[in-house]
Amino acid sequence: MKTIIQNGTIVTVADIYKGDLLIENGVITAIADRIIPEKDVHVIDASGQYLFPGGIDVHTHLAWPFQSTGTADDFVSGTRAAAAGGITSIINFTNPKKGQTLLDNLQEWKKKGELSLIDYGFHSIISEYNDHVLQELPILAEQEGVTSIKLFMAYKGELMVNDREMFKIMKKAGEVGIITNVHAENGDIIDELVEDSLSNGNTDPIFHAYTRPPITESEATGRALSIAEAANASIYIVHVSCADALEKVEQAKRRGVQAFAETCPHYLVLDESYLELPDFEGGKYVCSPPLREKWNQDLLWKGISSGLISTVGSDHCPFLFEGQKTVGRNNFTMIPNGVPGLEDIFPIVYHYGVHEGRISLQKFVEIISTGPAKLFGLYPKKGSIGIGFDADIVIFNPNVSRVISREKQYQNVDYNLYEGRVVQGAITRVLSRGEEIVRDGYVIGEQGRGQYLFRKKNSNIETRVTC
Repeated sequence: MKTIIQNGTIVTVADIYKGDLLIENGVITAIADRIIPEKDVHVIDASGQYLFPGGIDVHTHLAWPFQSTGTADDFVSGTRAAAAGGITSIINFTNPKKGQTLLDNLQEWKKKGELSLIDYGFHSIISEYNDHVLQELPILAEQEGVTSIKLFMAYKGELMVNDREMFKIMKKAGEVGIITNVHAENGDIIDELVEDSLSNGNTDPIFHAYTRPPITESEATGRALSIAEAANASIYIVHVSCADALEKVEQAKRRGVQAFAETCPHYLVLDESYLELPDFEGGKYVCSPPLREKWNQDLLWKGISSGLISTVGSDHCPFLFEGQKTVGRNNFTMIPNGVPGLEDIFPIVYHYGVHEGRISLQKFVEIISTGPAKLFGLYPKKGSIGIGFDADIVIFNPNVSRVISREKQYQNVDYNLYEGRVVQGAITRVLSRGEEIVRDGYVIGEQGRGQYLFRKKNSNIETRVTC
């Protein structure tokens, strides 16, 4: 069936204009001031509303094992939450078992992804180095469409790789057109600070932040960027939380490094004081890197506006408060590191970014959709509204407000980071490849309809800084 969306205000990185969209076979085939519907054409009236390209969250941990537990959302609940929040594509992280090949691990994760409501792809985590890893990288890119990997500089004995291993992996990744995601924290220093904290009886959630101070992030960020420069490789620093780390990204960009940065909604609106909430409520906000002092937020927003920060990803790594987070009530190191946010990335960034005047509508589209699509090999299939693009469309009413609450969320967790916040604007409909999957706040799409995203190789990505 053909679908026409009428009377909406279309927003792209380049333009804002009123127009109608014609959708056929899941693809946008025409854009005009007015499209007259034929017989048996489904018409959606978007008067007074914005038409945004569907959100692309390139940082999710659905069905992800971590420490002694696992995330609360799988590809069923997690992609329902994503859809409700205007996200029409995700790139999820794998988590290989020790000794398992990257390709065998990917097949396991692709099987999990078959439950997805929305389109999905994967970043392959590399947690141990061997020569076979280097042999697999070109196969990942060419045969599987996995054109991104992730390396950790923390979590020694579980995920962490050393500098030499990082250099060898990144060098090969750069040669075959793969971009490397890096979790940049100095794991050795953190481990020492944690040991000191526990020996002094400091076990509350706030000490999670105190044992991962900004210097551990900025040092690792600078080191990772230098390794990428030496390896002639593209690098994507995930979840930048503080001004010091962002400064390292700026310096690298000015040297000509193919360097990109991501931040997350929680770093833009929450601060480390939440870790001090009484009755262990602070445990809800434990993530890595930790929440920072509030003054960092202004600089992160400026980083988005200037182009230093290319994307906003949720880092959705959700754990139940009762029974998972509370395991660490007497020892912050036992609190699973991670917070929910997939369902709220769109409204939080719109409200605190666009509505409060920190970024433009066009910058909003860039960091939520177009930027992620370009960086991770989905453009021009995804990431904008234009002829030939997939009809991934969010219809958004900016004239109403709503209250964020766990009672109305699809995320499979027993709390919400932003409980009780009033945000301006509401998603009224979401289309994925032309199919309506959300209507008036309710998910109506069928589970398992998502398609695997075979992504293009990384090549000649633009680095743009206007500060």
